[in-house]
Amino acid sequence: MGGSAKAKPVEVEVAGHTVRLSSPDRVYFPRRGFTKKDMFDYYLSVGDGIMRALGNRPTALQRFPEGIEGEMFYQKRVPARGVPPWIQTAKIQFPSGRSADELCPADLAHVAWAAQMGTVVFHPWPVRGTDVDRPDELRIDLDPQPGTDFGDAVEAAGEVRALLDELGAVGYPKTSGGRGVHIYLRIEPRWTFTEVRRAVIAFAREIERRRPELVTTSWWKEQRGEKVFVDYNQMARDRTIACAYSLRANARATVSTPVTWDELPDVEPDDFDLRTVPERVAKIGDPHAGIDDTPWDITPLLEWADRDDHDGSGDLPYPPDHPKMPGEPKRVQPSKDRDRKA
Repeated sequence: MGGSAKAKPVEVEVAGHTVRLSSPDRVYFPRRGFTKKDMFDYYLSVGDGIMRALGNRPTALQRFPEGIEGEMFYQKRVPARGVPPWIQTAKIQFPSGRSADELCPADLAHVAWAAQMGTVVFHPWPVRGTDVDRPDELRIDLDPQPGTDFGDAVEAAGEVRALLDELGAVGYPKTSGGRGVHIYLRIEPRWTFTEVRRAVIAFAREIERRRPELVTTSWWKEQRGEKVFVDYNQMARDRTIACAYSLRANARATVSTPVTWDELPDVEPDDFDLRTVPERVAKIGDPHAGIDDTPWDITPLLEWADRDDHDGSGDLPYPPDHPKMPGEPKRVQPSKDRDRKA
């Protein structure tokens, strides 16, 4: 595919803007034969869904200018020059204290422009550009560890759903595009990253208490065992997850795909890819269509966190790129901690 003659750039009207697509015939997913234009057209075909996931969110771009088998880099800063004048950004602050103007998609043309730049995976922050320090999205990342699989993540998701029901909260599941399951909730943008992360830890600990043989909150891999890890640090500042309807950079061109709770036990992650998801959306619509309708008050989880603190279960380790946080335990693998009691 592609041949020796280079295909000419094409211009596409998207959301009232002209987006120029260069090298449309460049093969991006060699195993499937999908080209850059296939990827570009895919993102236009899931426009409503991906804008529901990305709209007005600072977004890091995982770019592969030559396709997924070529060089990859994360772009967190939109260049000051050489971009269309209509591109919108939001200033975000990293844990280091440095800041960047990240892409903040105001419409589908922003997604199309990013795809033209070789963006395969979109990584939005759980905040809006209007308030970049208070998340409005709580994310529960169920990550199967070695010896477990997607089926185990689905089983853990069922426990998450049951607990959310008890709390009167509505969660929206999606496949990760790999072996994991993600569950998102819209929340009121009243709390800091530190507070929302603390709420997720409290939630994860409750799941772990109910199903200790299935779920773990252990940050250190040597302690996780063959369980599903609830990656609470996905709510730490500057930690992001591939959004709903984002392609994943794998040979099959899978998609992180919203599903209904009823569907979840019967799906396979490889069912959802660049070719099948547009057909699915055209047929059934977006299972996350109602996600913005009922933002939730996380106060009950913060009360659980206070209870856990009182009972001796305090904070858990942050990612290594974060500065040492108040109340955080030592960042030392237990097997290498010389001060650890036997």
